[in-house]
Amino acid sequence: MIPITVVDVRDAEDLVVEVLRSGAIAQGPMVKRFEDAFAAVSGTKHAVAVNNGTTALVAALQVLGLRPGDEVVTSPFTFVATLNAILEAGATVRFADIRRDDFALDPDAVAAAVTDRTKALMPVHLYGQTADMGKLGPLAAEHGLGIVEDAAQAVGATFEGKPAGSFGIGCFSLYATKNITTAEGGVITTDDDALADRLRVLRNQGMRARYQYEVAGHNYRMTDLHAAVGIPQLAKLDQLTAARQANAKRLSDGLAGTPGLDLPQVLPGREHVWHQYTVLVGPHAMLSRDEFAAALTERGIGNGIYYPKVVFDYACYQGHPQVPDARVEDFPVARTVADQAISLPVHPHLTESDLDTIIETVREVLGA
Repeated sequence: MIPITVVDVRDAEDLVVEVLRSGAIAQGPMVKRFEDAFAAVSGTKHAVAVNNGTTALVAALQVLGLRPGDEVVTSPFTFVATLNAILEAGATVRFADIRRDDFALDPDAVAAAVTDRTKALMPVHLYGQTADMGKLGPLAAEHGLGIVEDAAQAVGATFEGKPAGSFGIGCFSLYATKNITTAEGGVITTDDDALADRLRVLRNQGMRARYQYEVAGHNYRMTDLHAAVGIPQLAKLDQLTAARQANAKRLSDGLAGTPGLDLPQVLPGREHVWHQYTVLVGPHAMLSRDEFAAALTERGIGNGIYYPKVVFDYACYQGHPQVPDARVEDFPVARTVADQAISLPVHPHLTESDLDTIIETVREVLGA
């Protein structure tokens, strides 16, 4: 089986042992070291490490001071953490449709979704490419809205040379399968000194110093053990990204012209870091998306369906007071993409033989 992802963090062994031998394994100097390295990668003044990517989103929304009834506009085609974070922060979610070329928010749909209750936009930089921040940024500024970037899958991605996570408050996931991992973890990036200060207080139970409480806070802290896992990866992020980009190019070259298969695009002015290589199995393909996935699995090619439904279609959100009934609205692109999207292996550990096998198998299955 060629897996959809491979996790290899063996180069972190020395730093992990260093933390273990120190006897101090909670948040400490290794977290600070990790934050400094991440800030450099994201092109921001501050990087605040937290315990997971969902926490990053929640905390970013909380420091914006949202009140009940305030709306956050986001994508219906995303991992459920995007929606859950908005609900946990006490806001109401408002969805806007996506574009087929980048799987991200359609700025025109966002403009139509903004109301006088909208307080923030939450673009999702999906699969490793940013949303259209050239249009979403000015739109937010025009309406006085905060921007919280769900950059969980986009560490190292750029829009017109500007890194993901530097357009507003950036939120990254460091889950095991992400391009940079600490097993579990997250990071919040910002250039705003005051916001960074509030985030650091918030993540530490609202304490500025021990038993000096300033806000009702939470335990959002990252441990030194987790930070030690991530530091060596940040040092070689360029190398890891280049490998993903080379693999994606090889796949696109080899799969060009496959009947019924739409290949992912790298849009002008954007650097794609290929967290996932996501294709669309269109209506003219020999097989449906789910049949295609089953055929690949049977032939030993790992694959993933990210995501099988628009996020509000699950029963647990229907009737939720903070999720207006989005089913009565029209999100044609998001629904079509949810029916057609499937990801193929693109991780840095693929061999030339693996790539050849993936290409040959996909073409065979779809009758090329």
